[in-house]
Amino acid sequence: MQLDLNLLTALDALLEEGSVGGAAARLHVTAPAMSRTLGRLRKATGDQILVRTGRSMVPTTRALAMHAQVHSLVQQAHHLLSAQPELDLAVLERAFTVRWHDALTAACGTALITAVRRQAPGVQLRLTAEPGTDTPELRRGEVDLESSAGRPALPDIRHRLVGRDRLAVAVRPGHPLAEGPLDVERYAAAEHLTVSRRGHLSDSVDDALTALGHERHVAAAAPTTAFALQLALDTDLVVTLPDAVTRPVRDRLGLITLPLPFRMPDVPLYLLWHQRYDDDRAHTWLRDLATGTVQALFVPPDGGHGSAMSRVTSDSGQPTHVST
Repeated sequence: MQLDLNLLTALDALLEEGSVGGAAARLHVTAPAMSRTLGRLRKATGDQILVRTGRSMVPTTRALAMHAQVHSLVQQAHHLLSAQPELDLAVLERAFTVRWHDALTAACGTALITAVRRQAPGVQLRLTAEPGTDTPELRRGEVDLESSAGRPALPDIRHRLVGRDRLAVAVRPGHPLAEGPLDVERYAAAEHLTVSRRGHLSDSVDDALTALGHERHVAAAAPTTAFALQLALDTDLVVTLPDAVTRPVRDRLGLITLPLPFRMPDVPLYLLWHQRYDDDRAHTWLRDLATGTVQALFVPPDGGHGSAMSRVTSDSGQPTHVST
């Protein structure tokens, strides 16, 4: 038998009011309509539900037994189908998974965790490393927020462009390239590192050099930015990386930063999430907090202008949100 779940609402009203007239007024229907609904309930349950005693009606033994459960079910249904309640960060309990490039995690992971703990102490945060191959975790809901240098190709993946970085050259103190102006010839003649989870020994820098009639020698590929910077500190190898995102680690290591001696396109930085979270207030809070944390990297150390990384915002001053 196909069950009309609207009967639960009518049953709850009948048991609460104890009369057909009272239930009809409560649900804004006519008394004859409610009387017909009571007949349907009697047929569905095989029970009279309400029986007349003198001038009033009283619930049957079975109706009394299921009264509390029916009322609870109706209240749960109203809760599920009503608008989302206001977000209360003080009592929010939830675990989020954030998968960022290791350089971004090293640069502002601490700030993000600190901000989350301060605003929502019941929230747990998993910061995970990017895999070596493309994976569907974002679509499956196993990852809440992801970083990327490219716009997503899938229509159900949302993206927000939070900034554009510039490439810079990092070398150890006392490195020969740090002596005198750096030109493309001296840059290409040095020994270099690439950063690649998959071990690629060339990247877009090599394409740009080829267009200029130069070729560099890449001695090694490092799996993470942190290892590449440490290797640059311990050797004469040169590493070329996004400036603002890697600045905190470079500064801690004491590496010297040099401007790239030829023009390269800026490196975009996107935050990605699945469309299922578009209207999720807790997720909206997290991605806005993450955006602000990441965009703190755009501000130069002296608080002035001209950062190597530009903030990307809308006319309202909020981060630009581009939905695909």
